[in-house]
Amino acid sequence: MNLYRQMMTRSAAVAFLALLGTVVAAAQGVSAEQSTKIDALFAKWDRPSTPGCTLSVLKGGQVIYKRAYGMANLDYGVVLTTDTPFHVASVSKQFTAASIVLLEQEGKLSFDDEVRRFVPELPDFGRKITIRQLLHHTSGLRDQWDLLQLAGWRYSLDLITNEDVLSVVTRQKELNFAPGSEYSYSNTGYTLLGEIVKRVSGKSLREFTTERIFVPLGMKNTHFRDDHAEIIPHQAYGYSHSDKKGWQLSVTNFDTVGATSLFTTVEDLALWDENFYSGRVGGPHFTETMLHHDPLTSGENIPYAFGLTTGKYRGLDIVEHAGADAGYRSELLRFPGQHFSVACLCNNGGAAGPGTLAEKVADILLAADLQATAAPKAEEKFVTLSEAQVTPKVGYYRDHEKDEIRKVVRKDAGLGVAFGDNVLPLKARSPDRFQLAEYPVAVEFSSGRGGLLEMKIGRPDEKRQSYEQLPAYTLPEGQKKEYEGNYRSPEIDPVYRIAEENGRLVLQRLKHEAETLEAAAPDLFQGELGTFRFERDQKGRVTAMLITTGRIRNLRFVRER
Repeated sequence: MNLYRQMMTRSAAVAFLALLGTVVAAAQGVSAEQSTKIDALFAKWDRPSTPGCTLSVLKGGQVIYKRAYGMANLDYGVVLTTDTPFHVASVSKQFTAASIVLLEQEGKLSFDDEVRRFVPELPDFGRKITIRQLLHHTSGLRDQWDLLQLAGWRYSLDLITNEDVLSVVTRQKELNFAPGSEYSYSNTGYTLLGEIVKRVSGKSLREFTTERIFVPLGMKNTHFRDDHAEIIPHQAYGYSHSDKKGWQLSVTNFDTVGATSLFTTVEDLALWDENFYSGRVGGPHFTETMLHHDPLTSGENIPYAFGLTTGKYRGLDIVEHAGADAGYRSELLRFPGQHFSVACLCNNGGAAGPGTLAEKVADILLAADLQATAAPKAEEKFVTLSEAQVTPKVGYYRDHEKDEIRKVVRKDAGLGVAFGDNVLPLKARSPDRFQLAEYPVAVEFSSGRGGLLEMKIGRPDEKRQSYEQLPAYTLPEGQKKEYEGNYRSPEIDPVYRIAEENGRLVLQRLKHEAETLEAAAPDLFQGELGTFRFERDQKGRVTAMLITTGRIRNLRFVRER
């Protein structure tokens, strides 16, 4: 026993688990060469000094490979294992959607029921919002996280409950768009779906899913955490990293469920994944329902079904969903035609991308299928641009439909796109085609109106968002005073103060440091929060301010006199 204790130091434990994982993989039909390639993907996390990832690979209903890399807890040197519970963020949504499907099968609700039938405190926006639209993110409801941030909550620092979400959602006066007309990811919809499950079934979402899904499938380490103070034995803690501070704890502080807050393991996700073939929970039509799509009112199709996204990867059909909260990242990726799936959970919010890692695992183990279907193109090389090719692209760009601004700036010897206070580099493939940092996101420039440029941003396999370059603009001297004052919105409580401070126009608000507003065009500014557009009366006096964030459009604040 003493010898065993000596062996199980932090570094020895990692090495021991690595050896165990390789043996298991070989026994299940994964070759030693494939195992080595998979482990190499996670090598930089497989250390006693870093958080890491857990992995399970499924084929034909069997786990053919599973491994854990790195640490669950850096304070106490706790090693990750494949039965370590993780907060999986938005991977939670498919379980909330499944609960709605089960209730619909019992005739207790219809997907086309109006949401206000079950949540009457939701405002009447003059348009019917249905359960189906909540499921597909086509309701037009503003996103809860953006609303709470605007209302003063600090994400993952201040406790957020379902009641807090409902308190801001029920005060909203406008929608982002007419229900059914657009797709815009909204966590609000899934929190409301969780609330509907509770009100229809008489049980909390945690109780309902445990009784109807997790226990029948044998998912012993899975549940919705609806109490942030609950002790979850052996859980993985989330972390973030910076050059100045190194590793820091980054965990959620939620008592809200539906859109997030599921705790599970890669081994339990394997049991859930197989249910899409067996129909053990939900019956023979369960998968068909969960993968059902409804087009927008324009007839345009969207990729989002019931808490799941469908698409293609290198020519093969896939079903997947990712998750990201605080220091947690998650991915469940399924290739239904090959009865093959990859579950990957990570507790490093800064660098570990489980979606990309899952795809690379599939590249190794589905090589023959992927190559036969769609051989990957030869890798394009990045190029260095001249000053003349870089300079014209610098400036502000605006999506007029969504009233959203993006700023293209100089980044090292090239270009970058500002997202809040972060600047992501643009890696040039040609003078007008770029990749956004390490992400599978393309950025392309082309000629626009009036001698300016048009910029399109998006994944290659999705509709790209279009921005028009704005003419260069400098705020006239002395005009900052015109915007100063207190601004209030009936939809949130805090006062927003606009003031001139050390020559800068700044926003001051509850629990947040002052942020600088930069002029992009007359009465149009960009800040860390998003886009600020000011309105004037007939006499030219500033009377109101509208704020647009990533998932909120034109939240109105009236200037106090």
